Amino acid sequence: MRAAQQIRFAQAVDGVRLAYAISGQGTPCLIKAATWLSHLEHDWESPVWRHLLRALSERSRFIRYDERGCGLSDWLVPELTFESWVRDLETVVEAVGAERFALLGISQGAAVAIAYAVRHPERVIRLVLHGGYARGRLVRSTSPEQRDEAETMCHLAEIGWGKDDAAFRQFFTTQFIPGGTTEQHRWFNEMERLSTSPQNAAQFMRAFNTIDVTPLLPQVRCPALVSHSRHDMRVPFAEGRLLASAIPGAAFLPLDSGNHLLLEHEEGWRLWLDAVGEFLGRPAGALVDAFPALSARQRELLELIARGFDNAQIAARLTLSEKTVRNQVSAIFDRLAVETRAQAIVRAREAGFGTG
Repeated sequence: MRAAQQIRFAQAVDGVRLAYAISGQGTPCLIKAATWLSHLEHDWESPVWRHLLRALSERSRFIRYDERGCGLSDWLVPELTFESWVRDLETVVEAVGAERFALLGISQGAAVAIAYAVRHPERVIRLVLHGGYARGRLVRSTSPEQRDEAETMCHLAEIGWGKDDAAFRQFFTTQFIPGGTTEQHRWFNEMERLSTSPQNAAQFMRAFNTIDVTPLLPQVRCPALVSHSRHDMRVPFAEGRLLASAIPGAAFLPLDSGNHLLLEHEEGWRLWLDAVGEFLGRPAGALVDAFPALSARQRELLELIARGFDNAQIAARLTLSEKTVRNQVSAIFDRLAVETRAQAIVRAREAGFGTG
């Protein structure tokens, strides 16, 4: 059954028309950073996407949009760059009037979501990343052969993306969903052709290859949940571990799957959905009373710790000496029964600190 959605358009700063859709209701509002290979209308019937779209629409006010160059958004655009994708997310956020929301980033959408969260920490209350990476293929490549492989994929898209024969596109489909059924492979092959042009596909991949948001990871201030399939053929599992280890206090969910996009029949899909539901369902600040032993000043310090501030920054912000902050932080650690700052951040964020 098709879920109800409203499709609308917003205009990016460079004049590109962006199609976005709103479905479901509830809190928190969840916005999905765009990925390519999307089509707002056809995705509802997709055996690859429909389970995710419907499940998230049942739990929240869910907003997604077609990437510039894809789906119902304009295909002929002045640029397909990482910076333009971040600006497009900003455009959609303004169009829907979202003040504070959770942000979902899948695949290359994870890097876009990270960049947005760092630029707008006052708006993003939760960050969910799946199958993402901080470093594109050319950034993480260590050999000439890997660089040649990256360019060969772009060239394959230019040659075969629009052909009636799906053999070229099947190569990419097998990377995204090797464990898919015949129906899922057939649909994904067709969606590749319907969602964008051969020229755009090659441009997308060349832009993906140069993504590098590694310096931004320590600057993420909101709670984050990072998940990744252990045997992902499209994005190495190590990239998911990098995201989780470099984002302060991030939780990591490894999934026993070889699919880049989780499919409905997989156990990993249910595990992911349950984890995301729990992660998003914990209202910010609702569990502050979990630490009744803390004084008002210590709660204030814990809030700043949870946001990622170091002792010197806290001292400057609260007009205290660093020695006073250091002593208070030690007392907080004792009362939380933790030994490290990372452990304190995790416990604080679980209790709703760092999200206001």
